[in-house]
Amino acid sequence: MAHMSATRPYHHGDLRSALLRSAERTLREKGAGALSLRELARDIGVSHAAPGRHFKDKQALLDALALDGYERLNQALHTAAEHPGLTLEERMTALARAYLGFAVGNPELLELMFARKHHPDSSAQLASAVDHSLASFTGLITDAQERGEIVPGDPERITMVAAASLHGLAALIAGCALEAEEALAGLDAHVHLLLHGLRPR
Repeated sequence: MAHMSATRPYHHGDLRSALLRSAERTLREKGAGALSLRELARDIGVSHAAPGRHFKDKQALLDALALDGYERLNQALHTAAEHPGLTLEERMTALARAYLGFAVGNPELLELMFARKHHPDSSAQLASAVDHSLASFTGLITDAQERGEIVPGDPERITMVAAASLHGLAALIAGCALEAEEALAGLDAHVHLLLHGLRPR
């Protein structure tokens, strides 16, 4: 096995990024069970010891993958939420589309993200990223409550109802019970029902 200096001249940060990219590709194609630091080293052409500089073990690699996923999701949600001048329903739909778009594009990663956030040895950094992922929705709910646009109550509880509804769509898509295109095409109507309820008006 060639050593790093004799193969690709990765800089410190580049190696970590390369390992994460390779790990995500393996996750997507073969699942989390197939992930191995030794195999990743072989895939990107570095010594089998090289990944140890960044990840002490497979669990640390899984946490890093999950954290990277949450950071990407949070950026997508933040971008979607930053649209002043839209109605509540339009803003909620934009957030829903950002979440569902991420879920459709990264089903294996999303499953890992949810699994790792409940793991007892997951990092404080990951817990913070998880909290941040709901902040865009909670902020939207709180703003809407202040304007009298939705019911009063615990904004975190209301956020959980909305998040559960959207994650339910993602789970149906991942389980092949719903076509992604169909879910995305019907998202406006889904959010409308979420905001206005099922009773006839």
